[in-house]
Amino acid sequence: MAKKALPIGKNLRVFAGSGHPALADSITKELGVPLGKMLLSRFADGEIRVQVDESARGMDVFLVQPTCMPVNDNLMELLILLDAFRRASAQRITVVLPYYGYARQDKKIKPREPITARLVADLISESGANRVVCVDLHAKQIQGFFRLPVDHLYAGPILGAYLKEVGLVGGETCVVSPDEGGVNRARTLAETLQTPLAIISKRRPAPNKVEITEIIGDVFGKNCIIIDDMIDTGGSIVSGAQALIARGAASVTACCTHAVLSEPAIDRISASPIQRVILTDTIPFRYANHPAAGKFTVLTVAELLADAIRRIHCDDSISELFEKQW
Repeated sequence: MAKKALPIGKNLRVFAGSGHPALADSITKELGVPLGKMLLSRFADGEIRVQVDESARGMDVFLVQPTCMPVNDNLMELLILLDAFRRASAQRITVVLPYYGYARQDKKIKPREPITARLVADLISESGANRVVCVDLHAKQIQGFFRLPVDHLYAGPILGAYLKEVGLVGGETCVVSPDEGGVNRARTLAETLQTPLAIISKRRPAPNKVEITEIIGDVFGKNCIIIDDMIDTGGSIVSGAQALIARGAASVTACCTHAVLSEPAIDRISASPIQRVILTDTIPFRYANHPAAGKFTVLTVAELLADAIRRIHCDDSISELFEKQW
């Protein structure tokens, strides 16, 4: 029997930045609480203005703000919001980051490079956050960049449940990792769907450029599922799909947690052999009116995040949400 959810206290408040208000609204509907009131505007020179329109003193505040496009504006807005709630004497401030921007530079590969994933973690920590909730970080070690508790949630089970619904299971299907770094994520999905696993070996001569060097595994005649944490310009996922079809794959489905979809991703995917793309709404899907929108299916993480917020607020165990380590 499922454990009954603990009742929500009167001091829970959920607020949303301008990064993804629709997701925040869905989360509050799942929780059965109203969205907190505040004013977000700009001064004449573009500076961000914040005014919280209700008392936050002694409240358990959850602030929903993915640092997605426009990344710099959303990040700066998050930092200002944190300062506002800290100065408003909130009891605890938990940042709900469905998408963590600046995560791709998580280590130094060449001399004189920054580690922006650590820099952003420091900014959030110093601005007043007490806790952070993330979904599918680009690299798991980013959790260690924060000097405060981090709950790292996984959208893989949501994607896996949908793939089961549409029948992409068993030996005629093959889960494909787009690179060596994503093997653990792809292996977990393959175990969930009871399919074989393949790996695309590639090199990146420059950012957002990719060259396929080899495909490890049998993909001939298979319905292939490429899974990644994000799709940005689409170059990697499209090149992988083309390579799989060239090796005799029957079809290619792409799925990811974070639909960054920078230009020209939507056009690349539209012209590619990818039959469908399965995404989550950690980032707003900006192409609902695009001619290729029919290729895309957007699943929601609202229930997952609402469950995490309820458990954190009620000091309930959150470990059940980590049973599948994607």
